[in-house]
Amino acid sequence: MPVLNLGILAHVDAGKTSLTERLLFAAGIIDEIGRVDDGNTQTDSMALERRRGITIKSAVVSFTMADRTVNLIDTPGHPDFIAEVERVLGVLDGAVLVVSAVEGVQAQTRILMRVLQRLRIPTLIFVNKVDRGGARYDGLLTDIAAKLSPSIVPMGSVMDIGARAARAVPFGVDDVDFVERLVELDDELTAAYLSSSDIPYGRALSTLAARSRCGLVHPVFFGSAITGAGIDALTEGITSFLPVASEDADAPVSGTVFKVERGPAGEKIAYVRMHAGTLRVRDRLPDGDDKVTGIAVFADGASVLQPAVTAGRIAKVWGLNGIRIGDVIGSPTVAAEHYFSPPTLETVVLPARSGERGTLRAALDQLAEQDPLIDVRQDEIRREITVSLYGEVQKEVIQATLAEEFGLDVSFRETTTINVERVVGAGAAVEIIHVAPNPFLATVGLRIEPGPVDSGVRYRLDVELGSMPYAFMKTVEDSVRETLSQGLYGWRVIDCVVTMTQSGYSPRQSHMHQKFDKSMSSTGADFRGLTPLVLMSALASAGTRVHEPIHRYQLEIPAESFAAVLPVLVQLRAAPLTSSISGRTHVLNGDIPAAAVHGLERRLPSLTSGEGVLEAAFDHYRPIPGAAPNRARWDHNPLSRKEYLLHVLRRV
Repeated sequence: MPVLNLGILAHVDAGKTSLTERLLFAAGIIDEIGRVDDGNTQTDSMALERRRGITIKSAVVSFTMADRTVNLIDTPGHPDFIAEVERVLGVLDGAVLVVSAVEGVQAQTRILMRVLQRLRIPTLIFVNKVDRGGARYDGLLTDIAAKLSPSIVPMGSVMDIGARAARAVPFGVDDVDFVERLVELDDELTAAYLSSSDIPYGRALSTLAARSRCGLVHPVFFGSAITGAGIDALTEGITSFLPVASEDADAPVSGTVFKVERGPAGEKIAYVRMHAGTLRVRDRLPDGDDKVTGIAVFADGASVLQPAVTAGRIAKVWGLNGIRIGDVIGSPTVAAEHYFSPPTLETVVLPARSGERGTLRAALDQLAEQDPLIDVRQDEIRREITVSLYGEVQKEVIQATLAEEFGLDVSFRETTTINVERVVGAGAAVEIIHVAPNPFLATVGLRIEPGPVDSGVRYRLDVELGSMPYAFMKTVEDSVRETLSQGLYGWRVIDCVVTMTQSGYSPRQSHMHQKFDKSMSSTGADFRGLTPLVLMSALASAGTRVHEPIHRYQLEIPAESFAAVLPVLVQLRAAPLTSSISGRTHVLNGDIPAAAVHGLERRLPSLTSGEGVLEAAFDHYRPIPGAAPNRARWDHNPLSRKEYLLHVLRRV
């Protein structure tokens, strides 16, 4: 049976999990529809999810729809858990983007749609909550076309919108405006429509389906997940307008790990989307020692143990102890890529009892298996543990998870912004083997210079690859990337080009008739020790400037509140770029430092009598005016040669 791996995505509280419940009920997987407010939904299985009424972890549930198996993946809607959504995107065949008919197109909705379009993931739009007061139709369609995509086709109208009895009415062959919109999708259809009295309705729908499956157009359905209005039309649209997965079971094995969790006995369970081939129990991974010990394929609302999983399907896999999120099983089919901005906040996690620091690190490392972007790191000097965050809600979830799953009470220091450093000039340095003051048996010369924005760290060789063993070459490159995690001011250095300009080593030697002597021969430790000294010397010569993360915001406030809000925006360094007035609503668009977003959110209700609406998302980095802020280093500083050598060599 064909397989469709379907993602349900939305801004928080748009009704995404409720829609999942309704689809499962319609498919006969559940006998009663759960409610998020009651904490009894099928996909929000964590106690914390049920208590808070939000989705934190993606969940997979399978059912049969028409002639295909649907693996439905429910994803978080809160922006603090955008990393969980990112991991799911690479395994989807199609998506349903949920929009609230009351709140309309929100910040997270726009971010999600941009990424779905960028990845060419075929997407249907479901406008939920048509039974709620304040629900809109025509105005909302205009907003969807303006803010999400102009390539939309409404598939029906709504009777009694805004009332409990609201019902979705699908368009048909008798709806001339709908048919005309369909025939506009294709030049040949348009010509046939204009030259003939016969309406090519079936052919027009086929064209819509073909374009929708390619992600070129987005059918829009209206309805209510709570009452069931419009669900039949949506399910028909899912089977008609979204593509199924390719099923080449005989090809070389290729799969992607998009989720990792721990079982009751602490065993690691990997969620794998198979792109090609067949993975079987007892198969050994080609690039490691791990062997598959168990496979459970999703089917009919549960996961069922099977001897193998084939292309197109999603399965839980046991035995892959060294696996991590994003890892490829077998041959890669697509390059790993980040679709959303990295976390812009960080905080220090403190155990309530000092003796539990080791236990806390182990627990956080286990959480990092499930969410690598929290980026757990420990200060080698002060022994403090730091994690990266998207927001304050994520901090609360980490705290609750540590308490409930690991029995650890923790507190946090004040959340701070994660800045970055950019190189402002060119700098070079070199240390030669056997030439003072170089104490290492290695020669390393490096040049660093600025790179294009968003280019990352690029590493080049200006020496012959064979000038020394490849292992030493690789050690230098790895050390360069690791060293650049802390620049001159302690922040990660981004968007630069590092070139190796000189290299040299001492070949493997020994005294006559004796064993290999490390004191006479270069080892990887020599290059690991020397590279940070050379690179930081070159970086100091080039210079860096600290940049802070900037969010692009849209602020809707009552016109009478403008005079009260504007001074606060100035105080928070939130620069308005555009301003417009619609009725009694003032709309401001501009830039705001990431560090100030939470403060604006906190003050906005009192400034606008509760009517202000703020949407903000990371946009770019901007130089910090004035004195550059320093971040305490978590290693032994290679900018201080004496301190560094005392640590690395135990001598100066």
